[in-house]
Amino acid sequence: MKIVNLTEEYEGNYFVCLEDWSDEIREAGNHKVHWYRKMKDKGLCVKLALNDEEKPVAMIQYIPIEYSFAEGSELYFILCIWVHGYKNKGVGNYQKQGIGKALIMAAEEDVKKRSAKGLVAWGVPLPVFMKASWFKKQGYVQVDKEGFFGRVLLWKPFSDDAIPPKWIEARKEPELGHNKVTVTGFINGWCPAYNMVFERAKRASLELGEQVVFHEINTFNKDVFDEWGISDSLFINRKKVNTGPPPSYKKIKKKIAKELKNV
Repeated sequence: MKIVNLTEEYEGNYFVCLEDWSDEIREAGNHKVHWYRKMKDKGLCVKLALNDEEKPVAMIQYIPIEYSFAEGSELYFILCIWVHGYKNKGVGNYQKQGIGKALIMAAEEDVKKRSAKGLVAWGVPLPVFMKASWFKKQGYVQVDKEGFFGRVLLWKPFSDDAIPPKWIEARKEPELGHNKVTVTGFINGWCPAYNMVFERAKRASLELGEQVVFHEINTFNKDVFDEWGISDSLFINRKKVNTGPPPSYKKIKKKIAKELKNV
């Protein structure tokens, strides 16, 4: 196993988060491709772990925190770290082999060379993707939290004068339509899972007719994100939909249809 920077050869794998075998992930559209083209000259860093056959089996992507969904300065932010974990799909299960640890150590060394004062990550308290407990084992300390069971913000400072990051709170609520159901999709583009939810909600809204209005809010535009304080999210009227793991198209359409009955 070796760690390399993303090259054009592996961009296709990266755009689908190493799940090129998945038909479902193709529902995410090409949002990540567009996001990558805009971000690659703004400090985006992507590293891949390759197996003995030179196939990517894990990845980490991180950006200057100013382009993330947290607030901070002179820090880098880990958008995600992912080790392929499907036993009978794609390249197979490579988890629990120390690959994630090797990737985050490589990222730490990289951002130190870029004169960053620390590396920041987000995590969830449940034992799923981006586990907060895993980051804590790598020496990261929790500095902020969203609600009681929400995402936590963690960091590892490299300098005594580093200032801890914090979550950016929502600043506005989605609009409500008169005698209509308003579906509001916030999309940044960096994550195929979020992009998939966005596309499913958009398709379901169109199929349910004129009484459903789909409102797209592109938060890649920093001014738009600053206005809302929301990055990737889905609301039906003003009810936030749980997007992790991504709900199916059928489930999203059912939720919208339920609200439509009340119109």
